Amino acid sequence: MGNSLAPRPDRRRPPGERVRERLRAVAGEAVARTMPSGYQRLGRVLLLRLPETLRPYYPLLGAAWQEELGVATVLVPCGPIEGEYRRPRLERVAGEETETEVTEFGVRYRFDAARIMFAQGNRTERRRAGLLVQPGETVVDLFAGIGYFAIPAGRAGASRVWAVEKNPTALRYLRENVERNGVAARIEVVPGDNRTVSLPHGVADRVFLGYLPSAVPWVPRALELTRPRGGTLHVHLLAGTRDDPRTTSSEVEDAVRGAGGTLIAPVSVRDVKPYGPGRVHRVVDVPARPGP
Repeated sequence: MGNSLAPRPDRRRPPGERVRERLRAVAGEAVARTMPSGYQRLGRVLLLRLPETLRPYYPLLGAAWQEELGVATVLVPCGPIEGEYRRPRLERVAGEETETEVTEFGVRYRFDAARIMFAQGNRTERRRAGLLVQPGETVVDLFAGIGYFAIPAGRAGASRVWAVEKNPTALRYLRENVERNGVAARIEVVPGDNRTVSLPHGVADRVFLGYLPSAVPWVPRALELTRPRGGTLHVHLLAGTRDDPRTTSSEVEDAVRGAGGTLIAPVSVRDVKPYGPGRVHRVVDVPARPGP
């Protein structure tokens, strides 16, 4: 089989097609047709979804993608996301270094791609966080991760952002990213479980609840933190692709009412991204206040 897929001269073709051509030269047309051409680039790290049938060619494909895109490391998912911290299961097929940095709309996110989920499908939602937050607002992010929503909120001019994170690995990068993006004066990083850590009640204009498969169980906690006059909760959850958005919004509305809260304006629902067969990641924006 050899140690590498021989490079081809035509640089005008898409990188996936160039790698496929290399594979075809080594393994034949039938095998080459099974290779997906899509990829997710996270700075110097590349994520590839490859079928198990191509496993004998993983090292060769990894080296070919390294060369074609100039990335340091190539990772292949090898199982479902694991546990409460949603750690990805990935196999390294080329390179060594998995720490990387991604810049989106001026925000710099540094993280370890082998240990931290970074969904590019959430890119628009991360940007929207910065557009929604108004200067002077007080914001709470109950699932801050590496700063996905907290940092855009800080950059948008929030007067104070409380960013809560339990995962020690994500927490380390959250602190680094807050400093890296120059918003340390506005963001209070709170380590620990968001259900038990000390947070100021009744001060939030906006609460982000970015947790899957569903952040609905945290709606009562979010309401405790919201101003008496009300604020907006951004509640993330998974729904069926055929589920009526009204069904999704009703689930969150019922959680608000069940916690003793009151809706103060119409609720909106938006699809963030597809999430596996038959499911979609949605966010429900809920203007509400604690109490009647």
